[in-house]
Amino acid sequence: MPSAKEKEFQDLIEAAENVLKKNWTGSFTKPTNSLYPHQWSWDSCFISIGYCHYNQERAEKELERLFDAQWDNGMIPHIVFDKNELNGLYFPGPDFWQVDCSPDSPAGLESSGICQPPVHATAVRLMMDHSKDTKRALDYAEKIYDQLVKWHNYLYDERDPEDENLVYIRHPWESGQDNSPVWDPVLKEINPPPGEIPPYERKDLSHVDAAERPTDEEYDRYVYLVELFRRQKYDEKSIRTSDCPFLVQDVLFNTILCQATLDLAEIAKRLGKDPRPWKDQSQKTAEALDQKLWDEENGFYVDFDMVSNSQIHERVLAGFLPLFAGIPDPSRAERLFNYLNTHCFCRLDDTCFAAPTFDRSSPEYSSSKYWRGPIWINLNWMLCIGLSKYGYDLYADRIMESIIQLPAQNGFYEYFDPDTGKGYGSTDFSWTAALLIDVLYQRKLNG
Repeated sequence: MPSAKEKEFQDLIEAAENVLKKNWTGSFTKPTNSLYPHQWSWDSCFISIGYCHYNQERAEKELERLFDAQWDNGMIPHIVFDKNELNGLYFPGPDFWQVDCSPDSPAGLESSGICQPPVHATAVRLMMDHSKDTKRALDYAEKIYDQLVKWHNYLYDERDPEDENLVYIRHPWESGQDNSPVWDPVLKEINPPPGEIPPYERKDLSHVDAAERPTDEEYDRYVYLVELFRRQKYDEKSIRTSDCPFLVQDVLFNTILCQATLDLAEIAKRLGKDPRPWKDQSQKTAEALDQKLWDEENGFYVDFDMVSNSQIHERVLAGFLPLFAGIPDPSRAERLFNYLNTHCFCRLDDTCFAAPTFDRSSPEYSSSKYWRGPIWINLNWMLCIGLSKYGYDLYADRIMESIIQLPAQNGFYEYFDPDTGKGYGSTDFSWTAALLIDVLYQRKLNG
């Protein structure tokens, strides 16, 4: 007879699997049934990490459809649209992106014209680590390897014009942290000329409380940037040299790229290919990030605005994430941990859940507004891995417990209040369920 703890584990696993089952379309998993009815790039990576523990075929299919929409230049678009959901209930849809103006856009699948953080090689490596059929996982990695290479080559060739080994993003949505406070000073300097913002109608506010979402002013700038990309036919050099007002070397994006490139080296090694070029590239990115994006005065990692040629000094959770890729040396890691373990985020002896996305002492902090304070499971999952790499196991365990308890007590929401645990945004959110599955399997594996 199973113990109470074992039954709780099985009940949570079953509940999480049911979320993914509900959101499965037959070829991919929607982030949720309402607000996000299509396929999102980094969502699918996290979802595949959950699937690989119990449904290897679905883990593979999740990424296969994403890579079916890979552009000829190597970019993986941040959205792949579902033709069955093109009913005008989601904005911006393919009619707004108009990516067919680019010779690089994919044939047969509608997509957006921007990307998201490159978690893909990390997802494939974890599928190789955790899938039950290791031979099948190896064969799958062989099948997708060239597309992973093409994706990484796109980022380093097209998004790093000065060969700094750091890539830029050109839209807040590419960071995955849509309305992060990091973008406030950048967006503030974007003043679209009259008539330059095309007409549009927001659809998100019919699903979620407007108080939790980006403002209309922020959305105007999001739309203006897409209009700029369309005019340049999504050609990277043309966008970059057309006075694009948003070019940012983002800590989170480059951290994930650094780790994913190291994972690509590991995949290459297991496939009998030469891992050294990718291992070297990962090291170069780590060194560049550690040098250019470190704020020595405040002991924190920050973004760099290439337009104003200056660091962006906002204290968001992503600033701790270089731990995930093993980038900081022990002394810098200690400075990061000592800041994380304060009232500004969540002390080990506090009653809060760990860890909010924004410094709680900031006057702009909100416990309920999208990327301005609430807990997001994916960032905490990465932070947990990073803290474990440096031996901060108590705090890693604290985060792992939050990842378990938040959905267990409140449901599989998109994001959560750090103090009360209340869920916000969409319900039955896929990566919340998928990463809970991963954490529960890891906890079971490690006793």
